[in-house]
Formats: sequence, structure tokens, C-alpha cells
Amino acid sequence: MNSVGAWHRRRVLVTGCTGLLGSWLTRWLVDQQADVVGLVRDHAPQSNFYRLGLDREVRVVHGALEDHPLLERSLNEYEIEVVFHLGAQTIVGIANENPLSTFSANIQGTWNVLEAARRRKGICAVVVASSDKAYGAQAELPYREDAPLIGRHPYDASKSCADLIAQMYWHTYRLPVAITRCGNFYGGGDLNFNRIVPGTIRSLFDGQRPIVRSDGTLRRDYVYIKEAVSAYVLLAERLMEGEAGGEGYNFSHGQPLRVLELVDVITRVMGRTDLTPVVLSEATNEIPDQFLDASKAAADLGWTPRYRLEDGLQETAVWYEEFFKAQRGARTLDE
Repeated sequence: MNSVGAWHRRRVLVTGCTGLLGSWLTRWLVDQQADVVGLVRDHAPQSNFYRLGLDREVRVVHGALEDHPLLERSLNEYEIEVVFHLGAQTIVGIANENPLSTFSANIQGTWNVLEAARRRKGICAVVVASSDKAYGAQAELPYREDAPLIGRHPYDASKSCADLIAQMYWHTYRLPVAITRCGNFYGGGDLNFNRIVPGTIRSLFDGQRPIVRSDGTLRRDYVYIKEAVSAYVLLAERLMEGEAGGEGYNFSHGQPLRVLELVDVITRVMGRTDLTPVVLSEATNEIPDQFLDASKAAADLGWTPRYRLEDGLQETAVWYEEFFKAQRGARTLDE
């Protein structure tokens, strides 16, 4: 299916549209002249969604995933055809401290979206964002899609549950839904500076040593945000063609790195190898090694990553440098 033809005037709901992936995906959809509705819980004026001016280009529905009547009204009133369900509580530390709010957003929020979609005639695709964390800790690496979903900690378990619920809606109701399980996203627009990529870039920009909250040995996949957008779009298009229903797909770069290795690449990209990281070894409930086999996505969808890690990080660093300079300029004007 030709992407432009598939999305021109297509009525699309994006939950989590102010997040890292949500903002870039919404930008892409608007550029394709899709008719986009974005679900926004909290107003975050510095988020990439507002920096890109998307609030002036899409219909914004204010509300929470836990509000099923709101979701059902939104899907029907705006005659939604495609849903990208990206909204979630995504921070592992918050999930450890507040599991109930994480379960409400991630599990109840997912069944609310899917039930509203089931009851809306005309839905042709629902893409649900699961996570590599849904697999939990596995003995065999890299993770393949036939591995069991055995999350043992609050965030991981919430993603395992949401993933299984999405599969159930295909097998029981034939709702055209598919699931993504991705490595760790990075890219411009992530304002959670507890994450390793934006946090490291901010420290280096400020001339400070980057902080590593784990022991630095955790090994992960890292996926550039523009690669993620292409993956989500491609999967939705397959659903619109009547394929991929009930399937889960891994999306990864296929080059897992330890945290300290990633920090080393960032310092080289930014020319600040003089600033060595401070390793705190404070992280808890983290799986030591977690990375994905994306060969199913390549075989079924034709998806392969195009960006080298260094290139993606270079673009990311440029985005943050412009963001930080704009912040400093705004403060100067205020003074």
C-alpha cells in the first residue's frame, strides 16, 4: 500500500500524542494530510507536540485512558478508522513506587481503547504499543515473538497484560489489532531526563559528567524515533490490507549495547570524551540483558532500520542543543 494514498484524509486517533513517539508519529500523519485526533491527559507546553505546533493542526481531546466513555465518544464522534495506542505510564521507577496508577493507565487504559474500538464500526487498524519489557527476563537471547510474556515487576507485568489483552481482542472479536514490541526509543523531544540518552546529552551540554543510575552493564536495544515511526505506519498499513491481525512484532536495531557503551558513543558524537560518567548503581528491578530479534518484522513487513546509531544520536544531539539554547534565550529575555 502506498503510504501517501493510505493516509490522505484517513481519520486517526493517537493516544499519547504528546510523548516522544506520539509527537513524531503525529507530525508524520499530519504531513500526509491525515485527519488526526490526539488524546492529551496533561498539558505539557515544552513537549515536542507543542513545539511542532501540532496542537494547532490536530483535534485535541483532553482526558485520560481510564475514561472509557470519553474514548468511546471520541472514536464515534470523529469517525475514527485507525488507532495508534501509544499512551501509557512508561517510567519503570514510577511503576515500582506506584504500581496501581501504572496498572490503571497501562492495563485498564488498553482494554478501554480496545473495547471502544470494538464497538466502533469502521475501525480498520489498531496498533498497540507493548514493549520488550513484556517478555520479562528470558533465558534465551535475543527475544523472539514466540517467547512467553512473563513480566515480573510492575511496569513489565503491565505491558505483558496489555499485550495479552490486545491479542485476545483479535482472537475473540477479530478486531484488527497488532502489537509492537520495541527496544528503547531515543530521539529529540524526550523530556524525561532520567532516561540515559536525554540525560547524558543534557549533562554534556552543561559541561557536566553524565549520570548513570544503574551499574552501567545493562544491555539494551536502542531504536531511533524516526525508525519507530516507520515501523508503526507500516504495521498499520498491513492491518488495513487485512494482514497481521493478532500478531506481535519486535522492532530493534539489532545492535544491543551496554549503558556505558551507549554513553561512550554519545560523548564521542558530542565531542566531550573528557567528561566520564558517574556510575551510581542505584537502579532496581532491572533485567540485566534484554534485546530483540526483529527478523519477523523484516520477513513479514519488509521493515529494516536505516539509521546508524551514530547518525541517529547526532540528529538527537542537534535537537537538544537547539532546545537548550532556546530555553536559555527565553530565561535571558525574562530577566
